[in-house]
Amino acid sequence: MKNGYLSSWASNVSPSPTLAVDAKAKAMKASGEDVCGFGAGEPDFDTPGFLKDACAKALSEGKTKYAPAAGLPSLREALAKKYVEENGFDSVEPSQVVVSPGGKYSCHLAILATCSPGDEVIIPAPYWVSYPEMAKLAGAVPKVIFAGDDQGFKITSDQLREAVTPKTRLFVLNSPSNPTGAIYTKEEMQALVQVAVEHDFYVMSDEIYEYLLYDGVTHHSPASFGPEAADRVITVAGFSKTFSMTGWRLGTLVANEVVAKAVASLQSQTTSNATTFAQYGALAALEHPEQARTAVSEMLVHFDRRRLKLLDGMNAVEGVNCERACGAFYLFPNVSRLGLGVEEFATRLLDEKKVAVVPGHAFGAEGYVRLSYATSDEVIEKGLDRFASFCSSL
Repeated sequence: MKNGYLSSWASNVSPSPTLAVDAKAKAMKASGEDVCGFGAGEPDFDTPGFLKDACAKALSEGKTKYAPAAGLPSLREALAKKYVEENGFDSVEPSQVVVSPGGKYSCHLAILATCSPGDEVIIPAPYWVSYPEMAKLAGAVPKVIFAGDDQGFKITSDQLREAVTPKTRLFVLNSPSNPTGAIYTKEEMQALVQVAVEHDFYVMSDEIYEYLLYDGVTHHSPASFGPEAADRVITVAGFSKTFSMTGWRLGTLVANEVVAKAVASLQSQTTSNATTFAQYGALAALEHPEQARTAVSEMLVHFDRRRLKLLDGMNAVEGVNCERACGAFYLFPNVSRLGLGVEEFATRLLDEKKVAVVPGHAFGAEGYVRLSYATSDEVIEKGLDRFASFCSSL
């Protein structure tokens, strides 16, 4: 065996740029440097106490054994009820629900269950960094459609229709979006789903940020658009972003019976199940909706204030244009007029001003950078001053 040999799967996949930026910023902080980090994709609040208490209670009661591969029956039942009552699905059986070790893994399983080598996965850009890599891990071919800030970072149904080929197997829809915070309207979503119905391919709807909404916008789940849509849409989500449970690793997936069964089988042979006692914490969020809504509302007050502060600060910088995001906790300013490639821009900004952002090429969008406002007001104010100073020096 040659030293350093790697499989084609491992060699073909790139490490996560967002995690790399966050790790570098944390390492600099650990060494004593005053870094303003805008790279992290996780809330900076603690998990609500009643969820931690439920998890601790499960631990104290010895609920530490294997769970069914698809998740605790009680949690799957609660999720099925949630998707009917809150998201407007016509009907969902618990057998259509799979609980996984994270929303990222739900996405991975959805792609593995539906795509074979050579199939095409249509991915709108800017995209979350892991979508193309997950497609490649399944042997599928990522096919990217770009929509810049002139389109509000949203592709049209005409763009999707033009990208469809006989090899199209899956279309990825992420609303609210990481990295842009863009949200598709119901009409825009319906037009996209109609293309999937016409050409008979799956839609993976990543709804991990469904509760992080601003400016009075409404989230819509494409699986709620009737039986033809429900049969083709695979809805993935989780608890990480909504309840600041990123380290708990709990994702969800809802699909037709055939896909859900395949996903559960894949999970049974890879991770076995999501952590058992953590699932009891997630169950508490669904069993106590008033407490859950209060916890989310309190976070949203802070996120909204930070969003507007960062948005105003970005647009006050000469040469920078930043769209108003209505969801998630990211802004995606266009810095192309400043004369640097985004890789150099982000590297120099961190080295010279100690401000960490993620370069847009990681999201399939040259000319942009992503900033997360899941950080303190102090960091935002200090970071904006440094960002403006850096841009004015170019």
